[in-house]
Amino acid sequence: MDSHLILSLFHIFAVVPFFLYIALNRANTPYYMYKAAFVIGIVITLYHAYKAFLKFKAGSSYLWVNLIHVLFVGPLLAYIGSQEQNTPRAAYELLALAAFAALGYHTYYLIVNMNVVQDKH
Repeated sequence: MDSHLILSLFHIFAVVPFFLYIALNRANTPYYMYKAAFVIGIVITLYHAYKAFLKFKAGSSYLWVNLIHVLFVGPLLAYIGSQEQNTPRAAYELLALAAFAALGYHTYYLIVNMNVVQDKH
């Protein structure tokens, strides 16, 4: 199975619901979810910083994906996780926007990928 297909399915069925759960529940989000968001945010930032470095050295055109995670997604999750119930409304709304962006991007990839597979038959 294509690794990007697995990545897209992971984002659609795990990342998007996680983001939306926190974004929609806001201050009613359980404490452990804030801690999870903080840890995941730090891990995302560090992992994608490393991947961005490798892609930069290789001259990859996909560097932008890692930079979005380093500059936006990871810090946003860490911020929400650290602020817990004191998180400002704008941060929750940015998280909802990130969820819908991820849903749209990865759904688009699945549709395009399915069309490529169908065109080969």
